[in-house]
Amino acid sequence: MTDLTNGAAWMGGRIIPIAEAAIPVTDWGVTHSDIAYDVVPVWQGAFFRLDDYVARFMASLTALRFDIGMDADGVRAALHQMVAASALRDAYVAMVAARGRNPVPGSRDPRDCSNHFYAWCVPYVHIVKPDAAAKGTRVWIAKTVRRIPQDSVDPTVKNYHWGDFTSGLFEAKDRGFETTLLLDHAGNVTEGPGFNVFAVFGNRVVTSEHGVLHGITRRTVLEMCAEVGLQTETRPLPLEEFWTADEVFLSSSGGGVIPVAQVDDRHFSNGAAGPKATALRHRYFDWIMRDAHRTPVSGQL
Repeated sequence: MTDLTNGAAWMGGRIIPIAEAAIPVTDWGVTHSDIAYDVVPVWQGAFFRLDDYVARFMASLTALRFDIGMDADGVRAALHQMVAASALRDAYVAMVAARGRNPVPGSRDPRDCSNHFYAWCVPYVHIVKPDAAAKGTRVWIAKTVRRIPQDSVDPTVKNYHWGDFTSGLFEAKDRGFETTLLLDHAGNVTEGPGFNVFAVFGNRVVTSEHGVLHGITRRTVLEMCAEVGLQTETRPLPLEEFWTADEVFLSSSGGGVIPVAQVDDRHFSNGAAGPKATALRHRYFDWIMRDAHRTPVSGQL
């Protein structure tokens, strides 16, 4: 029996070890980063907010004019089948649409490409290690690159355009920071590679509304804040205002709420995870276990 515990992929209706998954080198998904994708977490045998993640994925397909020959039910079925076969109880699950190959050599007409769907899953990914998140992570604001303008690449459509994030990550890693945060060209805080960012001012929690992915975990954070009586504001967040925050935290499908102790040379919450961010982190892992948000993996023992 094939061991899929290191990861599995669903490709063309077949489930294979992730190490064997591949797409052609001439696929526009490779040559042009022409891909829409989404990631849904599985936690203790159940998808978290599966319908919300699939709905956003399907909206991305419409926005980018993909036709994968599958509807939302088909995508959900493929994800269930793949995760069940992997036997992973905690998993990071990606659904992907690639533009595909163009049968006409040299053609630049995207309408000629054969779009296709695939999916893959690996053991649950924390974008910041849990021990570092518990203490508060360290973030570097990129100085040599700004976020791609939203009228160039729509950030609300989850895509593989990571050139700006990758440049920021090199800056951050070279300076010993865990991850990077990008500003827009007006000097507003936007997002980082795989996460949204929040600033806490007393009883107010502020996060950017523009230039960012409207993450499902971001939505969860806003809903959790309402549940505990924190006021929320979704609007531009100038860097000058950001520096005056009491606390800072990140949100991601890979780890939930992640407190931040330091940004550049500025320390928040006395250089530790802030109390409100820590409370929201604990609440996230409560929410991820609530029946209303869970879809058990079909066919998994």
